[in-house]
Amino acid sequence: MNKTKMSILKLISLSMVIWFSPMTVQAKPSITLKAADSFPVTHYVALETIRKFMDGLKEEINFQYYPSEQIGKARDLLSLTQSGVVDIAYVAPGFVSEKMPLSTVAELPVGFTAACEATTAYWNMAKPGGVINKSEFVDNGVRPLFVLVLPPYQLMTRKPFSSLADLEGKRIRTSGAAKELMVEKLQSVPVQMPTPDVYESLHRGTIDGLLLAFNSLPPYELDKVAKHSTVGENFGSFVVTYVINDKKWNSLPVAVQEKMTLLGETITHNSCKAAEETEIRDMKSVEAEGLELVKLSPEDKEQLRVAADEVAREWAGKLDRRGLSGTDTLNAFIEQLKRQGIK
Repeated sequence: MNKTKMSILKLISLSMVIWFSPMTVQAKPSITLKAADSFPVTHYVALETIRKFMDGLKEEINFQYYPSEQIGKARDLLSLTQSGVVDIAYVAPGFVSEKMPLSTVAELPVGFTAACEATTAYWNMAKPGGVINKSEFVDNGVRPLFVLVLPPYQLMTRKPFSSLADLEGKRIRTSGAAKELMVEKLQSVPVQMPTPDVYESLHRGTIDGLLLAFNSLPPYELDKVAKHSTVGENFGSFVVTYVINDKKWNSLPVAVQEKMTLLGETITHNSCKAAEETEIRDMKSVEAEGLELVKLSPEDKEQLRVAADEVAREWAGKLDRRGLSGTDTLNAFIEQLKRQGIK
């Protein structure tokens, strides 16, 4: 082979190396954040909120994610975020009502019938600039990233019931002061308990029933032990927030903060729609598997309505007496619902 041919072959080989070699290597994100919650990895709340949040920021942030209480109990996640053990965490105001009392306003059974109605009302009050943002978040050293108010809770039991009278004296699991008041109005006994602890308690008979949404049954396998449930009622709800440590937030680049803010708004808007869809789907699913849906009589429905009004007034009054803006917060929440056409 002559020198000319050899030179041509070398040039071709060199060209192929350049053509098939990557011109740039994508750098790994320089920011690392720890995120934690108490939800099972299959729970729709985690899938629709923190999972989508992390996925939307994968180019900017390397997340270390700890689901299912791997890094701490649900009631401890606020303090773990405040101390910097984690940077972002799920915080349920109902589990830390001593630190976030006003946020449980969205857990009151006051008129809303769907997740998005309550979520929109609460988010407008809780996000930066909202009427309870300072007292509930800023003063706790955290910033809300996105929120979700779950579909109205139903009352579920292991043993059959046909009326509210059948539930008198029964031990009912609750989560938060608002639902605790509601259970007391029904002459039942409230038992405060995080959701991950409910299965064993209901299975053993430590409690007789619980308040929960249908779409939270399968992830905790509670559809295996809860066999009877009201349908179409509102015994209160549950507020989900994901927050970030304020100092950590302030250390982030402005561009990342802006992307987080936009993503949080989107997740808040979309996750409540997903909650409504999964609630209908899972209600049909658990009914098909044997859960009895109990339709209350008009008399029982009126009893619930009266009880709900009393619960809202008492909730506000207790906070007022502590020097907190209970009545103002309740009125603000109701006003936010009215802006959506809810009376």
